[in-house]
Amino acid sequence: MKRIVVLGAGLVGKAIAIDLAKSFDVTSVDIYTSNLDKLQKYKDIKTQVADLSDEEEFLGAIKDCDLVIGALPGFMGFKAVKQTILAGKDIIDISSFREDPFELDELAKEKNVTAIIDAGAAPGMGNVILGYHNAKMEISSYKCYAGGLPYKREWPFEYKAVFSPIDVLEEYIRPVKYILNNDLVEREALTEAEINHFEPIGSLEAWNTDGLKTLLKTMKIPNMIEKTLRYPGTVKYIKVLREIGFFSNEPLLVNGAQVRPMDVTAKLLFPVWELKKDEEDYTMIRVIIKGNENGDEKKITYNLYDRFDRETNTTSMARTAGYTCTAIANLFAKGKVPQKGICPPEYLGADPKSFEFIMDYLKERGVDYKITVE
Repeated sequence: MKRIVVLGAGLVGKAIAIDLAKSFDVTSVDIYTSNLDKLQKYKDIKTQVADLSDEEEFLGAIKDCDLVIGALPGFMGFKAVKQTILAGKDIIDISSFREDPFELDELAKEKNVTAIIDAGAAPGMGNVILGYHNAKMEISSYKCYAGGLPYKREWPFEYKAVFSPIDVLEEYIRPVKYILNNDLVEREALTEAEINHFEPIGSLEAWNTDGLKTLLKTMKIPNMIEKTLRYPGTVKYIKVLREIGFFSNEPLLVNGAQVRPMDVTAKLLFPVWELKKDEEDYTMIRVIIKGNENGDEKKITYNLYDRFDRETNTTSMARTAGYTCTAIANLFAKGKVPQKGICPPEYLGADPKSFEFIMDYLKERGVDYKITVE
C-alpha cells in the first residue's frame, strides 16, 4: 500500500485525506491541531502537527512517504513543491501558487520526480478537459468560468471563502494574463466583467482572473481566458476597496507602528468570510471549447453545478477540487502517469484513458460534468 502524506488539513485537505484513506495509508499534517482534530473520528488517518514553513519539520513530515499531496495556501506552494522534489519525493499539488512551476522542471527530472501541479478544480479539471480535446481537434477558443459561493446570499459580501482566504485576496490584485487572437494580453484583475446565466442559480458576474497559468506555455490556442464567478455587484465593491488601498502590501505608519493594509483587511474579512457550521456552498464551472474536429466546427460545453454534501458534511469546493486531486493520485498510484518533471493536468487529459478515469472517478462521487456538443 502506498503511504501518502497530505500537507494541510483545511477544508480541501481534509476531504482529500478522507477520500485517499479508503485505499492508502494516509497521514495528514497541519500546524493547527484544530484542523487535525476534525479528522480524529477517521481512525485510519494518522495525524501529525508540524510547522510546514520550517524546512526541518517539513522534511520530517514527508521522509517516510511514497507520495506527497500539497494542499497548502498558495504562498507556501512553490517552496513546498521545491522541497519535496529536492527530497526525491513525487508530489501532487493543488495550491495554485503564482510562481512559474516550470522553473522546477529540470530539477524534478534530475531527481526522477513527477510533480503534478494545479491538480484542483480550476485550474485543474479545466486543464484536463482542454488537454483531452486538444489532442482530438484544432481548438480556436477556450474559456473557463469557475466559482465557489455560499448558497445563501448574505449582506454585505454575499461571499464565503471556500478555500484559502489569502488566495481569494490574491485574485483581486494579481495581474491577469490571457490569449487573444494569438497575442498574450495582460490586464489588471477584475477587468472585463460580464453577467451570464448559470442554471440553476441564475445570473452570476464573471471577471478576468489569472487562472490559465501553465496553459499559456503548454497550449498553442488562439484564444484562451479564465474568469472567476461571484454574485452580481462583487466587482464594484472589491474595486472600491482595492482603489482605496485595502489590498496594498506597502506599510503605512499608524500610531507609530508600521502596518500593511492587506494584513488589516485580512484580519477584518476572514472571520466574516468563514463558513458557519453546516453552511452550504456550491461550485459552478463552465468550460467552453470551440474548434474544428474532423472537418466539423464544434462548440463543446462542460457544465458543473455541485452542492455541499449534507451526508458527509463536505463543502462543494472540497469535493470538486479535492476529488480531482484524489482521482489524479489514484491514477498516479496505478502507474498511469509516465511523465517525469513538472506535469500539469493538461498532460494527463491528453491520454483518453486517463481522462475517462478522472471523469468516472468524479462521477462516482457525485461530481458530474454535463456535456453538450453543438
